Parts: sequence; structure tokens; C-alpha cells
Amino acid sequence: MALIDILGFGATGWGGLLLVAALMTLAVTAVALVIGAVFGALVASAKLSSSRTFRMLGGTYTTVFRGVPELLIIYLVYFGGSGAVTAVGAWLGYEGFLGMPSFAAGALAVGIISGAYQAEVYRSAFLSISKGELEAAHAIGMGRGLRFRRIIAPQVMRFAIPGIGNVWQLSLKDSALVSVTGLADLMRTSQVAAGSTREYFIFYIAGGCLYLILTSFSDRIFITAEKRANRSMPSGIGQA
Repeated sequence: MALIDILGFGATGWGGLLLVAALMTLAVTAVALVIGAVFGALVASAKLSSSRTFRMLGGTYTTVFRGVPELLIIYLVYFGGSGAVTAVGAWLGYEGFLGMPSFAAGALAVGIISGAYQAEVYRSAFLSISKGELEAAHAIGMGRGLRFRRIIAPQVMRFAIPGIGNVWQLSLKDSALVSVTGLADLMRTSQVAAGSTREYFIFYIAGGCLYLILTSFSDRIFITAEKRANRSMPSGIGQA
């Protein structure tokens, strides 16, 4: 079978399925990034807290989820979540095993991992804010909420964009591990196509090329976002 037929969009081609799988990979990564942003913001706040207990909890979170293998976390979330869903089903009178949806398990697991890295990004971004600005805002009577909206949040996001871009790329690659739950993402679809056609080299190369396209396109988006965020700053400030 010709290469164009194997990777094409015809009746025997896998091109359409690979593109759908690439979109699934993007969806998992996007949801995981949002979940990670929530966890990351909470953990960063804990690590910046004056409370020693909160700082220890935040430090424990980042240490554990940056130190434990990603695949192990995915297994724990998927099988642990399935056990929890089954227990709830039994409590409601349903008999039998209830599996946690692969998409939900994958996005949550990658999001938890992403949160550990995003926490450090947000913490570093906050520490990059000039203390003089915060002191001046306090001196003119700005409340905590107003300081957060007018000074802290905009500058944290500006300083955090490069780091969040790196976390996105990491999560995009980590999403390949979600294939172990059976989700038809890019990695899983490449494996199925390779096994069905015995063209392992072709489909793994095709999958790798699609990952490179996704990461390259994403990189350009974050570079553009960083430039727009720094357009009002003097040349060289806030730029890599």
C-alpha cells in the first residue's frame, strides 16, 4: 500500500483519525493546563503564606508531584478514581464496576502534575514584582483585593507567560502517557494504526511529526503572547 494511501483521508487512510487524535491531545492538554492553573495558584499562595503549615503543605505538593513518575500518577488517578466511582455507584444501588472516563482521568492526572510546576512559576513571578509598587499601593490605601486586581495579577501573568509556555510543552508531551487508559489520543491512535497495518516506522514517525507541529505552533503562540504582554514595557524589561 502506498504511503499516500496509508496516511491519506480515503477509506483506507488513517489521516483523518490521526488529526482527530491530535485534537484530542490538544483538548486533554488544554483542560489539564486549566486544572493545573487552579492547583498551581493555590499551592503558590500556600508557599508564599506566612503560615509555616501552609508552606510545608505547598512544598510537599510540589516535591511529590514533581518527583513521582508521571505514569504512576496517571495510574493512581485512573484506577483510584475508578474505585471511587464504583464505590459511589454501589452506594446508589448500582452493581458492577464503573470505570472513570479516560479523558477525565487523563486531564486530571496531567493537571495535577502541571499544577506542581505552575505553582513554582507563579511563585517566582510574584517574587519578581517590585516591592516598592506593593508598598506604594498599600500607602495610598489600596485594599488587598484592589492590589491583587490592579498590580499583582497583571504582573504575575506577564512574568509567568514564558514559564507557563514551558509547562504547556511539558503537559503536551505528558499527555502521550494518557494512552494507557485507552483514550484515543495521538499516541494511542498511532499505536493502533501501526499495529493494524504493520507499518510501525511510518506511523510512529507520523505521530512524532504531529507532536512537533503541535509544540512548534504552541511555542509561537506563547512567544506572541509574551511580546504583547511586554509591549508597554521599556525595551529589554521582562524580555528573555
